[in-house]
Amino acid sequence: MNQQEILNTIALTRINYFTLSGLLELYRELGSATAVIEHRHNIKDILPNASQRLIDALQNLDEPLKRAEVEIEFDSKHDILPLCLIDPRYPQRLKDCPDAPLVLFYKGNADLNQKRIINLVGTRHCTLYGKDLIRKFISNLKYICPKVLIVSGLAYGVDINAHQQALENNYETVGVLAHGLDTLYPRQHITTSKKMVNQGGLLTEFLTQTNADKINFVRRNRIVAGMSDATILVESAAKGGGLITTEIAQSYGRDVFAFPGRIGDEYSTGCNNLIRDNGAALLTSAQDFVKAMGWEEDKVLDKAIQQGIERQLFPELNKEEQAIVNLLKKTNDLQTNIISVKTNIPINKLTSMLFTLEMKGVIKGLAGGMYHLLK
Repeated sequence: MNQQEILNTIALTRINYFTLSGLLELYRELGSATAVIEHRHNIKDILPNASQRLIDALQNLDEPLKRAEVEIEFDSKHDILPLCLIDPRYPQRLKDCPDAPLVLFYKGNADLNQKRIINLVGTRHCTLYGKDLIRKFISNLKYICPKVLIVSGLAYGVDINAHQQALENNYETVGVLAHGLDTLYPRQHITTSKKMVNQGGLLTEFLTQTNADKINFVRRNRIVAGMSDATILVESAAKGGGLITTEIAQSYGRDVFAFPGRIGDEYSTGCNNLIRDNGAALLTSAQDFVKAMGWEEDKVLDKAIQQGIERQLFPELNKEEQAIVNLLKKTNDLQTNIISVKTNIPINKLTSMLFTLEMKGVIKGLAGGMYHLLK
């Protein structure tokens, strides 16, 4: 990635910290931070509805650029990778979200665009029941789906238990932080965080010298939701950060699941209410989850590949399969949710059809839940 582009992207993040939408729209229109800066004096020509605040902010970039230089120097010394929105290593599931960060800072070794990514979220007051759910779910999931990236927020309770169980089961796990990578909150989780850097990673949108303020925890929830295929709520009171994450995941069109709990238990109330209101699918086991996501076919496909299935030269396609092929001919390498919207095929049905097309040798699954049409 071009160093000047990284510098410019960090600078843009600095000037428009709390009103990202206008800047993001301008960035997407022009295609890079460098182009935004080059056109900073004629923004209205490119984005007629640009706010005066955004226009004014772009006129003086001296301080933001100096701050960006300090950030890049720190990142270089501490093996932190800045990921701009146009970087192919940036989480592609998150990229198309309406409030995606212009840049993320990453310390770790996991691919953020793996084929399967989920997050587990919930209360910071995780009970023995919740801990047992996490332990059983992750260990059983590992048996059924060996390759899944587990994401959470490295907070107390559900988050830290999800990360620790992922590590114990040899899953890679990524913690999304509410502060810069020059510190860690809470400090009690520093031992786990060091393990995660070598078996997953730490990710944040915040520059160094950024405190773990309350609003930052809310902001980071959209990254947890946006970079995942599914959100799983383990335990939650009637209100809480986990419920905010499920709401964001719903707005992104992602799958949401919740474990039920005993009626009257404080930290089962949020889950039970969410299931009751059809905000989440009821979850009782890893098998339930894998079946709902259509991932049970992975084993069949892996076995078929190992046995050397030959590609059909002239595969017969039904009308809907042909619609998928026609879409990928126009725009190749699309995510499942985009294919669903463009073809008007429901996700649960589409998953099965994509698998069939893979078996026929027509398409190939890529990292990040994307599909590629084979020529």
